[in-house]
Order: sequence, then C-alpha cells, then structure tokens
Amino acid sequence: MTRVALLVSRIRVEEKLLLRALEETGAEVQLVRDGDLVFGPDEARLPARADILVERSVSTARGLYALRLFEQAGLPTVNRYATASVCADKILTTSALQEAGVAQPRTRVAFDRASALAAMEELGYPVVMKPVVGSWGRLLARINDRDAAEAVLEHRQVLGGYQHHIYYIQELVQKPGRDIRAFVVGDETIAAIYRTSAHWITNTARGGRASNCPVTPELNDICLNAARAVGGGVLAIDLFEDPDRGLLVNEINHTMEFRNSIDTTGVNIPAVVARYVVAQAELATNSQKFG
Repeated sequence: MTRVALLVSRIRVEEKLLLRALEETGAEVQLVRDGDLVFGPDEARLPARADILVERSVSTARGLYALRLFEQAGLPTVNRYATASVCADKILTTSALQEAGVAQPRTRVAFDRASALAAMEELGYPVVMKPVVGSWGRLLARINDRDAAEAVLEHRQVLGGYQHHIYYIQELVQKPGRDIRAFVVGDETIAAIYRTSAHWITNTARGGRASNCPVTPELNDICLNAARAVGGGVLAIDLFEDPDRGLLVNEINHTMEFRNSIDTTGVNIPAVVARYVVAQAELATNSQKFG
C-alpha cells in the first residue's frame, strides 16, 4: 500500500477531491498541516510512514520551503522543489522557457524606475506589469501610457518588499477575449479549458467563464515542451492565442486548482493526479531497492 502525505494549509475543494481520489487508488493518506511543521537542520521529522508527499499549501513560501526540507530529509515529493521553485518565480519561468525555445510573450525585466520606463517604451504601450511572485491575477497592472507607467512605478517604489522593486513587464497580447489553461500530468496534456471574460484578466478566480478546449497536437506539444522546461510533474499551463504567432505560454502553475475544470472537460483530473502520485511513489521505492 502506498502511503501519501498531503501537505495542506486548509482543506479546499481540490484537497477534498485529491484525498478521495488517492484513497480510491488504495493509498493510505495522512493530512499534514503546514502550520504545524517544525524543521531542524540536523533532524529529519518526516510524516509517519510516508512514501511520498504531495504539496498543496496555499502559501507559496511555505510550500517551497517545506518541499526543500522534506526532500533533504529523503522524502520524494510532488511536485519536486526544483520544479516548484522555477514555477513560483515568473522571471525563472521565463528564463527556463527561453532556454527551451518555448514561445512566450515578449518580456522585459528591469531593476530601477528609469530602466523600467525604457523597457515599456521599447515594448510599446499597452504593457502589463506583474509581480514576480503571485497568483490568481492579483496585482496585475495594465499600463496604457507613460503617465500610468509613472504612477504604477511610484506605488511600487513605496512598497516595502524587495520583489516589488523588480519590474517584470510583458507585452499585452491581443488575445480573442479568452486564454487557455491546460493541465499536464507527467508526459500527457490531460485536459484544457478556455477562460473567457470581457475583462482583460481572464482568470476564473476573477470571474472568467470556463469552457472545454480541445487538446490539439499543437497545444499538446507546446505544453509538454513547457512542462519539461521547468522540470515536469503536475502542472497547469496558461497560454495565449496570438493571431500572428500562435500559442504563447504565459505562466506555469505548480500547485494547480482544477475544481472548475472537471465537469467542463469531462476529465477526472484528481484521479489522474492520484495515479501519477502513486506511480511516482512506486518508482522511488523501486529505485531505493535496486539503486
């Protein structure tokens, strides 16, 4: 029997579905709350009798540190720290995609106000400024002209966190009122949805409507290439449809939400993830036996 530790901040719909799907595989599942964890640099405190850990923290920082420390203690994880640390940082994701030759929107990274303004002028208004770390479409700014750019940069300068002073600037892709979220598990793009909205931000967390998107060979190829670029695993890949350049990878999410996509696509996403987790645990166990 595979023993799975499910690392959570709180039990949302996704965690309930994953818990049920894991149990339906015959796995024994224990919940581990990230707020209860205590790590010592010279002491491994693994969840009792776990073969693998699935990270589902709401907090990006808690999830990343927990993955690193659990892996250091010898526990396999989904996703791996190497993958999660790249996906959690938009600059690292952009760099990984660039190295792999995966198409993405034109992007600039700047470190002070003057260079950020110059980068926006180079890309051409409108542009989008994003936080380096963040999700759910929060703190995105559509900047239509220089006056708006100066105002947004002034606000960012006053904010205290050092990452607010690193400027991630992207062209505004003229998408057709929607974007695509595709779900990759291992070596397969298992499903995809369109997220449609009259607003330029199309996240379902911000009111976007979900509908089924066929997984074409083109979509599958770019998603698998993007997944491999960041290390693979269980990922949600957000893409834009550019009228001239085709599909562009916008972001990659390592702790994906899928509640709105199961009925929409007809794919039992948590069941596919659960089978992948069990398979990864078995691979790790066999590697320890025969490695």
